[in-house]
Amino acid sequence: MALLRAAAAALRRRARVAALPAISPFPHTHGQTSSPSPSPGPVSNPAARRHLITLSRRSRCLRPPSASAAASSHYIDRILLPSSFSHPLSTSSRDKDTDRDKEESIPPLPPASWVERLLPEAARPYAMLARLDKPIGTWLLAWPCMWSITIAAMPGKLPDLKMLALFGCGAVLLRGAGCTVNDLLDRDIDNKVERTKSRPFASGALTPSQGVAFLGAQLLLGLGILLQLNNFSRVLGASSLLLVFSYPLMKRFTFWPQAYLGLTFNWGALLGWAAIRGSLDPAIILPLYTAGICWTLVYDTIYAHQDKEDDLKVGVKSTALRFGDSTKQWISAFGAASIGSLALSGYNAELAWPYYPLLTAAAAHLAWQISTVDLSDRADCNRKFVSNKWFGALVSSGILLGRLAS
Repeated sequence: MALLRAAAAALRRRARVAALPAISPFPHTHGQTSSPSPSPGPVSNPAARRHLITLSRRSRCLRPPSASAAASSHYIDRILLPSSFSHPLSTSSRDKDTDRDKEESIPPLPPASWVERLLPEAARPYAMLARLDKPIGTWLLAWPCMWSITIAAMPGKLPDLKMLALFGCGAVLLRGAGCTVNDLLDRDIDNKVERTKSRPFASGALTPSQGVAFLGAQLLLGLGILLQLNNFSRVLGASSLLLVFSYPLMKRFTFWPQAYLGLTFNWGALLGWAAIRGSLDPAIILPLYTAGICWTLVYDTIYAHQDKEDDLKVGVKSTALRFGDSTKQWISAFGAASIGSLALSGYNAELAWPYYPLLTAAAAHLAWQISTVDLSDRADCNRKFVSNKWFGALVSSGILLGRLAS
């Protein structure tokens, strides 16, 4: 194809320099006598000579003899040598294919969250810091609270709706405060991890002093919720702050930060019952708390597999690194322990039979997660992690129906 283009360019150049219409492959016969076309000169390349002959023959067949040299040039450029023609030896075609491959290899940007669409620009970094654009963490923190409040309700009665609302707001605030503390302590690590380098501190969108001020506002609002509970619940709730502030440091010292997160995230299993009953019943609440911790070890180990390569480079620890190729065996054991503890808690709380079919459905959901997750695929790990909101909903529905029917 490059030879064809070169031959066409040579024809047009000779036509302009010599001003000889006979160079055109279309002889002029309208009232004129055709003169023999002079030879365009020796062509050393046999392939180029053949292309010139072919062009001349085709043009005599397809164009009327009255066409001008300009028409011939148009014919060669637009018909015989179209710019979109692809040739395996064409450099431009290879470049286009390379560009197209590069475009296809770039993953599409995720859709804009409601934070980016609705909030003012100045407020977006704070909302991102509190993870308001990723509500899954709030759900995972709220479900143990809802389980505990519902199981503490009197038999045949609905749970306290005011308490459910207070604990829901508290979950948003406490999760946001935990994320702020985590990002403040990990800001030098987050900028080295692909998934976290766009966080507000790591990217420079917020300064540490702004983060501390925002943390103070979150804790102040949380205190307002805590003061509406009984005295026992206030002490119990305030003691959870020790876990919240120390959790981000655990990944530096132990391969079990996910277990420590379980202690922190499931504190609501203790607090919800205490807010309703004013005390703790170990036979019901301790199995419920244990179930939440084991559940956290399942979902957060799956989540940690997204960052295992970066964690190795940075030097932080996780159960994903601790379990390695045995991860599925470990989280299967934790999943079984979670379901068993939930069954024991429901039995001790004298929940009616509707609780157990829904607990079976929750167990099936957990088994589906563990059996189908591709631990080498970050996107699949994230999908399975996010699906745990449905596990929490199934357990909560079972407790509600079991309490109403008891």
